[in-house]
Amino acid sequence: MKQNLKAVSGELKTQVKILAALVATFWIIFIFNEALLENVLVISTGCGLRRGLNALGIEPRSFVGLRGILFAPFLHGSFYHVLANTVPFIVLGWLVMLRNIKDFYFVSVISAVVGGLGTWLFGRPCSVHIGVSGVIFGYFGYLLFRGYFEKSFAAIAISIIVAIGYGGMIWGVLPTRSYISWEGHLFGFLGGIIAAKLLSPSKTAQ
Repeated sequence: MKQNLKAVSGELKTQVKILAALVATFWIIFIFNEALLENVLVISTGCGLRRGLNALGIEPRSFVGLRGILFAPFLHGSFYHVLANTVPFIVLGWLVMLRNIKDFYFVSVISAVVGGLGTWLFGRPCSVHIGVSGVIFGYFGYLLFRGYFEKSFAAIAISIIVAIGYGGMIWGVLPTRSYISWEGHLFGFLGGIIAAKLLSPSKTAQ
């Protein structure tokens, strides 16, 4: 019993450290960029020169804009932007890693790559897409569809909880506001569904 409690406690500490490190990275980069780099750093992009690290975001159909697939999740345009992404990243990210921390890494990468490539292919020209919200929508899609693919009680229960608590997020995949990267949301969500299918036991057993 003590060993089981110790193992669970150790797992929880690891999960907290991972999420805390990533969230701290988002905030440190944002503060550093806002305080120091926004006014002094000029970066060449496919649509001309832009200021600050946010120029490293995803630029649709620009070869240089492909770098944003790697950098965009760590960049945010405003205090509200990074703040709004912090809580859902922690909550949904923790639910993803509950079964296995490796699932969290896998879903994060698949969501970032699929979301990033989809945004690069179909995003508005000469726009720059930044923020971890595409990955968050990947977590959302993964958690919603994991129950469907796995058909286990635990997975279905989590899918229902996420649907009740965060179901309103689904509207974020629609082009409702010009300043929101609905493309990143949509393709990140699809990336999460793909990850749910790839990680399902039925897929592994084949």
